[in-house]
Amino acid sequence: MMLHAASDDFGLDDKTLLRIGQEPLVEISNLAIDFEGVRVVHDLNLSIRRGETLGIVGESGCGKSVTWLGALGLLPNKARIAGSVRLEKQELLGASPAVLDRIRGGRIAMIFQDPASSLNPVMRIGDQVAEAIVLHRGLSGAAARAEAKRLFELVAIPDAARRLDAYPHELSGGQSQRVMIAMALAGQPDVLIADEPTTALDATIQAQILDLLGTIRRETGMAIVLISHDLGIISETCERIAVMYSGRIVEAAPSSALFDEPLHPYTQGLLAALPPLEGARRRLQPIDGQVPMPANLPRGCAFAPRCKQRESACGTAVPPLILVRPGRFVSCIPATSASQTFC
Repeated sequence: MMLHAASDDFGLDDKTLLRIGQEPLVEISNLAIDFEGVRVVHDLNLSIRRGETLGIVGESGCGKSVTWLGALGLLPNKARIAGSVRLEKQELLGASPAVLDRIRGGRIAMIFQDPASSLNPVMRIGDQVAEAIVLHRGLSGAAARAEAKRLFELVAIPDAARRLDAYPHELSGGQSQRVMIAMALAGQPDVLIADEPTTALDATIQAQILDLLGTIRRETGMAIVLISHDLGIISETCERIAVMYSGRIVEAAPSSALFDEPLHPYTQGLLAALPPLEGARRRLQPIDGQVPMPANLPRGCAFAPRCKQRESACGTAVPPLILVRPGRFVSCIPATSASQTFC
């Protein structure tokens, strides 16, 4: 994953950054999303490389899911989307329905938050997975059914052959999520967007699903974008993390660096609210206040009213997302000043 600095105090511009390492598989540039004149995603820039795992975190309402729904053209008609979303060299925003139908579920697949509501209750689950195989792989009949059975075995659904003829209501929550993963893998995607894939599952099933996604990524080389509010899950599965607040990325860093030394006060607050797994117990420190409504954002930094480190300048202009250390981006006036002093 790579983010583009809105400004650059270290002599690296966007084009130079893109030349470092592998070229991006998916590149989002200046993505803006409005609903009825209210902006919910603000000029977001983000790139993902083949085979990597990116975590996107933040409180509910920060724009995590809507960013990817907008990028894939899955928002309702009342949404207004601007910017650029490119899969390698192909532009997706404004692409024809035929192109999007081929890419969605084919090269880019998405697992939605609630598997039970995403499955058709009156179709056998084997037929639902086979439908995706027919659409994106060109198989049909017995070949499509055999491939559906193979995918069920891949995602560790027990008694796969019999389960092909089951209906969604006959499955547990964990089995439903495995069916959704099988359906997402049916088109052999290059990128898998997993939107809160373990929210409704107990801890044991969560671990199994995350281990499964990790194994599939290693075996197939696909990139994974994991959207979650659970920093514990993100820390265990993702190589890089982007933290979102009020429709903007406010910090991005390699996973280990972000957990060892969070730079943005919002990231610090999220980590302070986590219970420690080792050592002495301590009182959790919640972040005071709430995420502001998109139609009523404060002037300047949207987090400033909740921030204990705010300065007068924080209320005058939105701080740009800039590169402050190798591989680390932050959108915060106090954090930027401290990093420059440190460097």
